[in-house]
Amino acid sequence: MKSTIMTIAALALAASVQAQTIGDVLKSVEQNNMELQAMLKGNEAADLETRRENYLEDPSMEYSPFFNNDARGMASSELVVKQGFDFPTLYGARSKAAKLQSGVRELEYRTARRDLLLQAKNICLDLVHLDKQKAILAERRKNADELLAMFTEKYDNGDATSLELNKIKMERMNLATELTQAETARAEALSQLCALNGGKPIDLGTAEYPALPDAGTAALYEQAVSSDVTVMAAQASVKAAEQDIKVNKQSWIPKLEVGYRRNTDGRDASNGFLIGGSIPLFSSKNKVKTAKARHTEARMRQTEAAIKAESSARALIDKMDRLDAVMKAYDVPLMRQTLSLLRTAVENGQISVTDYYVEADNVYRNLLAYMDVERQYHGVVADITKNGL
Repeated sequence: MKSTIMTIAALALAASVQAQTIGDVLKSVEQNNMELQAMLKGNEAADLETRRENYLEDPSMEYSPFFNNDARGMASSELVVKQGFDFPTLYGARSKAAKLQSGVRELEYRTARRDLLLQAKNICLDLVHLDKQKAILAERRKNADELLAMFTEKYDNGDATSLELNKIKMERMNLATELTQAETARAEALSQLCALNGGKPIDLGTAEYPALPDAGTAALYEQAVSSDVTVMAAQASVKAAEQDIKVNKQSWIPKLEVGYRRNTDGRDASNGFLIGGSIPLFSSKNKVKTAKARHTEARMRQTEAAIKAESSARALIDKMDRLDAVMKAYDVPLMRQTLSLLRTAVENGQISVTDYYVEADNVYRNLLAYMDVERQYHGVVADITKNGL
């Protein structure tokens, strides 16, 4: 019952949305995904916060009235208005550091975007795979329906046995179950795609895999390594850490203060300037050492990211070549021809229904195995070319 409900829901969903290509689906996911939208807003807030930290301090004002018993009202007063600021070179260094940190966040967003779109693309590939499986199952069910009609007539004429008739009916029953399972799997895939699309229904309108890249394996490897966004983000983190060292090396420079001061004593008043500063004897302690440690960490992470990118690319290229060889080992036209010959043979009474299904099931298993390998192959290609999403 649950499977039937999911199947009906999937059909209703497919009917309510416009069919799209894989490229259209990925564009929609990028626009509607809540995680990516939240990350963009978070990066925007972080950029504003970083810029705010490099602004001048707020000016301060102090006013102190003084009273004594010998004077009526206020005896004297003091007004101090002052503005604190860092050494000018520090603002420039922090501004550059802020830009580099913004670049790191942008690359981290691109990494998250790439991974999410790869996830969405793999779901699309699953949908193509499921549609191809459904086409095979529909073909088998059509054959079973036609054979059932033919052998029912033969049975009525005494030319077929009840065993043969029941064998065909069992095949139809099994195919109905497999089709329902395929529809259920498709409904689950569409549900996952809908979640990635910000909860908005979306469907794939093609039963074909995307075109394969024209580049050879060597070019694909170089492209995968050189364009890896994770490595780029790690490299950007190293540059940001280097700039952070430069910023912290200036942390010993005193903070300056300038201002205006007015003192009154009765009717007398005096005005003057205020110049001062604070020496960071304690607040700057270990700042450079900390920044250097973070720089070392960033360099190690960059090295690790580069090693992982190269190792992953090599493994994926090797897997792609192996899967390609396996696919070429399957002779799909031969399998199709064999199915046609088997159908003709059973219709002409040259083989029994039992023999037909034994042989046909073996061919169909090989066809489905080929489709599984084909799905794996396109998944590996998608992983190799993920940085181009």
